[in-house]
Amino acid sequence: MPSLIYEKKGRIAYITLNRPEARNAMNFEVWDGLVKAWIDIRDNPDVWAAIVTGAGDKAFSAGQDLKEVAEWMKKPVDQRPAQPVPEINPMRGLQTWKPIIAAINGICTGGGLELAMACDIRIAADSARLGLAEVKQSVIPGNSGTQKLIRLVPFAKALEMLMTGDFIDAQEAHRIGLVNKVVPYDQLMAEAEKLAQQICENGPLAVRAVKELACRGVEMSLAEGLRLEVEVGQRLALSEDAKEGPRAFTEKRKPVWSGK
Repeated sequence: MPSLIYEKKGRIAYITLNRPEARNAMNFEVWDGLVKAWIDIRDNPDVWAAIVTGAGDKAFSAGQDLKEVAEWMKKPVDQRPAQPVPEINPMRGLQTWKPIIAAINGICTGGGLELAMACDIRIAADSARLGLAEVKQSVIPGNSGTQKLIRLVPFAKALEMLMTGDFIDAQEAHRIGLVNKVVPYDQLMAEAEKLAQQICENGPLAVRAVKELACRGVEMSLAEGLRLEVEVGQRLALSEDAKEGPRAFTEKRKPVWSGK
């Protein structure tokens, strides 16, 4: 079986880290599949939303495969293959404006939590445990962890998690806003799919536009963000879907989106 499974059902793409025997740790094969899947989600017009999860009930992902990293580091510098973590990946530099949901089952730590934070919405099983434990090995969560966490939860709580390396449970993750919802494990994928389907009922170009505005706007001043909102809104207004939405409302029918 492949270490990462990428499949599509209707408008929804599914990424499953498929190394349950290793708590879905991210090795070379996982990284290669993850980057390729993210690019397809970004570029494939038939994909409107995506769900990321881990195989089994023990872990979303325990992060980077440290055994593989150790073997990589044993080799002389001039004989090493490419770095275990691609420089451009979903956590840094590989952006898509399509909505992505993380369905977090079990342990979610290190690169696993960084992957979950690269998603837009996080739903956790009630058994999930989340954390960035890198400091316990005297390294840092250097694939966006130090920067994403402080933007998602209260600053002092982020520093506590980063500096202690301790885990929090799903309920605490929900309380501080790191996850959107907590559900029983056996309802996790159904809840993620329900949300993805709900989002896909909306105009896909508008969904992508609001994600782009939110993600870019958080790095801007309010004035710059408002200017960007006007620019993106004007661009969206020229689309076929922007005409279909009001027309369907007037005709009291369900809109038929083309994504154009």
